[in-house]
Amino acid sequence: MTGTVAGPDGLPRCPWGLSTADYVAYHDTEWGRPVHGDDALYERLCLEAFQSGLSWLTILRRREGFRTAFASFEIAKVAAFGPADAERLLADEGIIRNRAKIDATLANAKVLADWEPGELDTLIWSYAPEEPGPAPRTTADVPAVTPASTALAKALKKAGIRFVGPTTAYALMQACGLVDDHLADCVSRGA
Repeated sequence: MTGTVAGPDGLPRCPWGLSTADYVAYHDTEWGRPVHGDDALYERLCLEAFQSGLSWLTILRRREGFRTAFASFEIAKVAAFGPADAERLLADEGIIRNRAKIDATLANAKVLADWEPGELDTLIWSYAPEEPGPAPRTTADVPAVTPASTALAKALKKAGIRFVGPTTAYALMQACGLVDDHLADCVSRGA
């Protein structure tokens, strides 16, 4: 069981957040911080889906490539992508070239383009717990799936969103600040 670890600056952090400079920056400034807005949440949903089966570091290091390839994840723009764009994406070395994940990203934009502004934000945030749970003391205390993430995945699937299961939904909840899974002694807890 691993608790917080002192970083190069002496501050305690979640151990996963210290393996590379990319992770330190992501851990300290993004992960667990509230994310709102349909386009911003669509980006996170897509990136979490692309991460499935891969290291988050792989996605993090290609994030700018993803943003360029997918029109900064503006739902309306991605929804307008056609077959030629799908082929372009499959050839783009700046992203993960997985046909199923690319197809899901494009299909999800088409679904979301028909939603009312703020509807994705409202849906996702409706699964945030009313009260925060106890702060995890070690990484062993951090779940991969929760009843809320299972329910969120089901709601997204029912709405036509593809490539999101309970584990991906929980990773989204963590990344977007619906839950705070920074360890109890982490400098970023509650930030």
